[in-house]
Amino acid sequence: MIKTLAIAVLLLTGSAWAQQPGRVEWTLQVEPASAAPGSTVQARLEAQLEAGWHLYSGTTPAAIPLTVRPVEDGPAARARLYQPEPTRAFDPNFGEVTETYERQAVFYVQAELRPDAPAGPAELAFNLRYQTCDDKVCVPGRAAVSAPLTIDPAAAALALPALPDGYTEAAGRSPSDAAAPAAADSRGMTAFLLIAFGFGLAAIFTPCVFPMIPITVSFFLNRQSGTRRESLYQALVFCLGIIVLFTGLGLLVTAILGPFGVVQLGSNPWVNGFIALVFLVFGLSLLGAFEITIPSSVLTRLDRASQGGGTAATLLMGLTFSLTAFACVGPFVGTLLAASVSGGGLRPLAGMTSFATGLALPFFLLALFPSYRKRLPRSGGWMARVKVVMGFIILAAILKYLSS
Repeated sequence: MIKTLAIAVLLLTGSAWAQQPGRVEWTLQVEPASAAPGSTVQARLEAQLEAGWHLYSGTTPAAIPLTVRPVEDGPAARARLYQPEPTRAFDPNFGEVTETYERQAVFYVQAELRPDAPAGPAELAFNLRYQTCDDKVCVPGRAAVSAPLTIDPAAAALALPALPDGYTEAAGRSPSDAAAPAAADSRGMTAFLLIAFGFGLAAIFTPCVFPMIPITVSFFLNRQSGTRRESLYQALVFCLGIIVLFTGLGLLVTAILGPFGVVQLGSNPWVNGFIALVFLVFGLSLLGAFEITIPSSVLTRLDRASQGGGTAATLLMGLTFSLTAFACVGPFVGTLLAASVSGGGLRPLAGMTSFATGLALPFFLLALFPSYRKRLPRSGGWMARVKVVMGFIILAAILKYLSS
């Protein structure tokens, strides 16, 4: 199911991007048109944008900055990008101030030629990476530009044409500029992990999980053969079984998203709409509209495999418990995975690990401090109310993705 959800997100995203026409046209001109190997030439790079769209600068503190890289087999060894003064304004796509250009932008690229560049006609070529956005949608882009250049060992060394006033090198963000997005992303990841951990703890108080706590902990503590240390070891292995299952789901989603190079999913309306739909489905599940269950045949096989002794059996017992409780735990897992997709990177993996840790931690703590089992509240109707409250919280979160 998780793989299907992730692939559906990618298909919706890819479809959305595929339907978007080109947002910017690039042209390149070299000054001078001939140069000696090892010298530096200056190229004029012009961008023509469609009305209503803007291009991000090479030093923007958000989005994908414009970068220029020489092609590997071309005559240029390295290149420096110079950009005009960008427009700085609050960007609703990213919720912060960004640097952009509209309609037309002229950049200059100073390229250092290879000392061993062969003489004769050549193509000065660059690979561009950039991003364009309108008021609602962002489209990452790549382009290849080139211009004719003659490599002439006898060409006189000429001074580069002077850059117009206001041009600065887009050598990357300054330490202070780079620190701000990094710190914001770190805070966002920390908040996401805390929410995931809280979801794991909340799942404990659902009807599928809470009644199993005393039974499971008693199984570890009342083993006929085994010391206290052995009981704690088995409890730890049981918890690892829970963590392994959900971390595996996060790893699967991370692996699926990685090869596609999905970027800035959070600004895509199709993705946000799909995530809102996922939230709706899992929220209704917590409210009791339907249940998400694992096929009984799978559970039966795992249960039989976990009946033996030893570490492997206890690990399988943790896996079996997680799948058995999926009717209550599944909505939390699906919601977290859907939310982590828009963040990309390692969020699916880290989120599932944090969630599983919150879910497994009470089992180990109660095995470590068994006297606290007597203080647990009795199972009852209050557990159904916990599910309903969490269902309404997930439904309320839909507003965030609909607004995006």
